Amino acid sequence: MPSPPRRLVALLLLAACDARVDEPSPPIEAPVIAPSLAEPSPPIDPPRLADPEPGPPAAAPPLQVQATPPPLPLVERLLPASDERDRLTRDYRARHEGDGAAGLEITPTIIVLHHTGGGSLDAAWRYFARDRVEAGRKTIASAGALNVAAHYLIDRDGTIVQILPETRFARHCIGLNHLAIGVENIGDGAKFPLTEAQVAANAALVRHLAARYPITHLIGHHEAPRLYDHPYFLERDPKYRTRKGDPGPAFMAAVRARLADHPLAAPPP
Repeated sequence: MPSPPRRLVALLLLAACDARVDEPSPPIEAPVIAPSLAEPSPPIDPPRLADPEPGPPAAAPPLQVQATPPPLPLVERLLPASDERDRLTRDYRARHEGDGAAGLEITPTIIVLHHTGGGSLDAAWRYFARDRVEAGRKTIASAGALNVAAHYLIDRDGTIVQILPETRFARHCIGLNHLAIGVENIGDGAKFPLTEAQVAANAALVRHLAARYPITHLIGHHEAPRLYDHPYFLERDPKYRTRKGDPGPAFMAAVRARLADHPLAAPPP
């Protein structure tokens, strides 16, 4: 077969080259970047310190102890002061305690509970307000002209009435007056029996006084003979003794029951 003319071959080759040049070039793909590098880096947290080792629990704050007891609801109705009462007090103390004990002040160490034998606080106050003891009380009057008294009256509704300062000498319990606070309850064991309100008031008053003074004993008047051999007892006249029944064992037991958590709850030995 005869060969194609050279001119035809050249034309065919030129057409083929033009066709390859006219074809669009394939798009150049962007390089694939790993997601972990393409995404912004998260913020770097500061290094975490190790939790502290658990220690013992924090100690509780110390209790705030009151230097003085809270006020006790009471009424103040002091007995009238007089030069005669002062003189009779000094005479009584010199006669029954000795010449060195002629002052008007005491350091309270004992609380003695009594009852008045009557039903009126006002009548009891007026009786104690006299400077001189009544002549009809022969045993008491024979031992001195100073009238009997106390430091507190407690009415039948539980009202506490102060009639003398606790540190003022009062004649209410033989041999113990020089260091005893006297508390008279309005009533008796029969016609005017002592009340539950008085029991509660006595217990509250005892707690109040024991927080203020170095009280070591709480007794009923009828229990005073148990202290005749105690170092506290001071009476120069060996014949001057009395036996009292007030306020009675039942009343003292009721008061002490309300003081069960207090050192003064125990009766005298």
